[in-house]
Amino acid sequence: MSGWYLFSVWLHILAATVWIGSMIFLGVAVVPLLRRPEFAPVRTAMLYQLGLRFRWIGWTVLLLLVITGIVNIGYRGYGWDDLFSGALWQGPWGRTLAWKLVLVLLVMGISAVHDFYLGPRTMQLLERGEASAEHLRCVASYLGRLMTLLSLAILALAVLLVRGGM
Repeated sequence: MSGWYLFSVWLHILAATVWIGSMIFLGVAVVPLLRRPEFAPVRTAMLYQLGLRFRWIGWTVLLLLVITGIVNIGYRGYGWDDLFSGALWQGPWGRTLAWKLVLVLLVMGISAVHDFYLGPRTMQLLERGEASAEHLRCVASYLGRLMTLLSLAILALAVLLVRGGM
């Protein structure tokens, strides 16, 4: 087993830990704390600033996950030809990988909408005092929860992959 492969797997796990851990920390520690009455005056601005600060971390770890995922698949003996011929998707391992990648693309799409549309748009509406901001804030909140659940499902599929697939 190559040292580079082990490093790639380690980096992949570290990036997944940062991604999932950050979402869970925001959901179970930061958001409940900011809901306390004494934080009402700074709640929205603080959540927005935390989101902006986390955005570059989140997208960096997502990029790392994609790159190390491709490297890890290569170390397992698959190449670009296997991707395009369909050989990569054969058997339990390939089907599990396919489901994992579908969920990864879904998480990335939801994250892009959350980070680059909903968050900034909600802040614009809040700054103008528009009532529709509350609806967008709720949508962003539920998308964050959905991303967390999908990310946990991706983690479960990753565990299945190292066990040979489902």
